[in-house]
Amino acid sequence: MLLPTTTVVLLLYASVAIGVTAAVLAWRRRPNPGTGPLVWLLVGQSWWSTCILFTLSADAVGEQLLWTKLGWIGVMIVPVAWVLFALEYTGRDERITRRSVVALSVVPALTVLLALTAPSHDLLYVRVIDRAGDGLVLIEQGGVWYVVAAVYTYLLGVVGIIPIVGVLSSRAAAFRGQSTALVVGIVTPWATNVLYNLGILPSAGIDPTPIAFAVSGVAYLSAIDRFRMFGANPAPTLRAREFLFDHIHEGAIVVDENGTIVDINETAAAVLGLDVDRALGTPAAELLPTDGAFRTDGGDDDFLIVGSDSTSRSYDVTVTGITDRHGRTLGHVFTLHEVTQYLRQQQRLTVLNRVLRHNIRTETNIIYGYADRIGGRNADTIKRHTTNIVDLSEKGRDAIELFEDAMDGDRTQSLRELLDACLDDVRERFPNVSFRTEYPEADPPVSDVFGVVVGNLLENAAAHNEGETPRVVVTAEVDDGRLRVRVADDGPGIDEYELGVLESGTETPLRHGSGIGLWLVKWGTEILDGSVSFERNEPTGTVVTVTAPVAGSDGIRPDVP
Repeated sequence: MLLPTTTVVLLLYASVAIGVTAAVLAWRRRPNPGTGPLVWLLVGQSWWSTCILFTLSADAVGEQLLWTKLGWIGVMIVPVAWVLFALEYTGRDERITRRSVVALSVVPALTVLLALTAPSHDLLYVRVIDRAGDGLVLIEQGGVWYVVAAVYTYLLGVVGIIPIVGVLSSRAAAFRGQSTALVVGIVTPWATNVLYNLGILPSAGIDPTPIAFAVSGVAYLSAIDRFRMFGANPAPTLRAREFLFDHIHEGAIVVDENGTIVDINETAAAVLGLDVDRALGTPAAELLPTDGAFRTDGGDDDFLIVGSDSTSRSYDVTVTGITDRHGRTLGHVFTLHEVTQYLRQQQRLTVLNRVLRHNIRTETNIIYGYADRIGGRNADTIKRHTTNIVDLSEKGRDAIELFEDAMDGDRTQSLRELLDACLDDVRERFPNVSFRTEYPEADPPVSDVFGVVVGNLLENAAAHNEGETPRVVVTAEVDDGRLRVRVADDGPGIDEYELGVLESGTETPLRHGSGIGLWLVKWGTEILDGSVSFERNEPTGTVVTVTAPVAGSDGIRPDVP
């Protein structure tokens, strides 16, 4: 059934009005990604519709043919503008170069030229075939080049839809709405044109495609206004991911399931002394120990050493698996994080700690020996302070081991074993203190770092409890993957000044804590991604509560053999 000419004219006017409105809105949003090509697309659609309106209103046959031919300008602008818009909108604008635009425009330019020069050839003809009863001239268009032009426009339509469809899976509702509206906006006129060329849609010598532009114009308006296409644009997403991969300080190497390097960033290429283009397609085993020297759980058993002697650099290598939506492994990403300075610093600290501990112990033994010769109350004072010096050096060793444990992957043991070991050590050193424990039914694995924390809390509670019957209560709870240990004593309590130093996070020349034990508690809970709190234990004493994830949950993982 054919639409009345009056109805066709009204629909064409609507198409032009909607298209111009959308073009003006897009023009005002410059220079957001995609605004320029979208304006050209809407202008092309509106021009095509306008030319058909002039064709319908013209009286002379020659004038009607001329407007039909001029309509090809809009016909061929639309597909080129659509592809350029899709590339800009999705952040692939690096592919839009002067050369690529010229290449895309070759077929459209030839098509317009052939349309304007008809009927001097039959490659793309525009000719009158009949005259309708209402005076409308029926115009036929065809020829070999007509098929070429039609296939080319459909091809560009599909090429432009592909990156847009990729945005449909975005987690951002605005992006999904935008891409859906854009797909509707391009598919509706394209499908109409396909049905028209196949002879499925009835016509009176008028291509109904421009009428469908009214639908596409509404879709574009919806994308611009309702879904804020130029207020929330996905273009930076792709570029940001590319930028992060190419410019992060860590080296990154992407290896497929066959062990072949499929991508590598500039940092990794510089670390390994490679040319990026030559590295692609190279077996990864030639560059990295991919046979299991590095764990794929975020830890490491070894470091990658690049260079030799004093010029060598050490890299912590993390291997992360890449899977598809079915969980099948597609490959791995090797991340290289330089730890040269860290390892050197750790080595220096270890050597310094060992030398200091040895020399301190030697000197204190000498002092202790001379104190025995002196005898009396002064000798006891000398011995007590000498012992404090030795204990302080041991705390320094504990601090070094604490940080080494954090780097070595957090070895674990059961909660009860860890608490019992800490209690046995403190009971032996403070036999006059009474300890009471309350363990949970569950016995989850906990990090060895937790032992440093609890051990220092128990020692602090016992050492500073000078009552006649000093008592310490240790309570452990496990709830929803979190471990909570409370250490309560009935001593004089921790001085507010000490807690203030801990809360500030640093010591100054005017503010010093009395020891390193509480610092080990603070550092240990930070390493465990936990927390520590202090409160008064009525009538006297302190309750210290340490909370941390159970090993294997919330970022704390058990040791992997």
